[in-house]
Amino acid sequence: MKKKFQSITNKLWAFSAVALLVIIWQTVCSLGLVDSFMLPSPIDVISALISEFPVLAEHSLVTLGEAFSGLACGIIIGFFIAVVMDRFEPVYKAFYPLIVLTQTVPTVAIAPLLVLWFGYEMMPKIILITVTTFFPITVGLLTGFKSADTDSVNLLRAMGADNSQIFRHIKLPGALPQFFSGLRISASYAVVGAVISEWLGGFAGLGVYMTRVKKAYSFDKMFAVIILISVISLLLMKLVDYLNKRFTPWERSRKK
Repeated sequence: MKKKFQSITNKLWAFSAVALLVIIWQTVCSLGLVDSFMLPSPIDVISALISEFPVLAEHSLVTLGEAFSGLACGIIIGFFIAVVMDRFEPVYKAFYPLIVLTQTVPTVAIAPLLVLWFGYEMMPKIILITVTTFFPITVGLLTGFKSADTDSVNLLRAMGADNSQIFRHIKLPGALPQFFSGLRISASYAVVGAVISEWLGGFAGLGVYMTRVKKAYSFDKMFAVIILISVISLLLMKLVDYLNKRFTPWERSRKK
């Protein structure tokens, strides 16, 4: 009961902070301190979100398709890289700095090149999302693999277990919490990466919609898209948390 009450209290504090920001926002707009075409009121944004929801839903399906495709590729590539680097130490020493280097290049700088090389279809968007999302997965899995309990590994080796059995019974289960932590970050990056890639070219998607309403100076619709993107990212993060609880039940027992 105490933990549930604390959880409810924390949510109330977060809700109160958001409500306070919305009240201040509405007050600023009502008093005319900022021109309405520059900063639409929350009421105008909600009205735009409701009126444009059918159109936004169609664009959201395109963006989510790109995000899930890129995230799936990021998970596969990140898992493969982490396994190889954990198995072969020279590969880890040689390529880990290069992997870190890929994250220092801004995605906005990569996107135009990908559009130039692969056109305006889904391919450049999926590549950009993959580049953005594989790094947290790789780092999380590597951290989990390398933090495997040494005594447990030595015990399995003494019992005649090979590397694949040690990986399956010790390293992989132990790395799942770190994997889901990285996946939580990558899930939010996937949606943002999809929107950024759509800014530079495309035929549908939330990024394309944002470009159109920006050129029309319909900033109420622009804010509506921003809210929708935030909601989608939060829902994806909640989905990852749910999967984490389902696939790592021992973590809940350990916390209790």
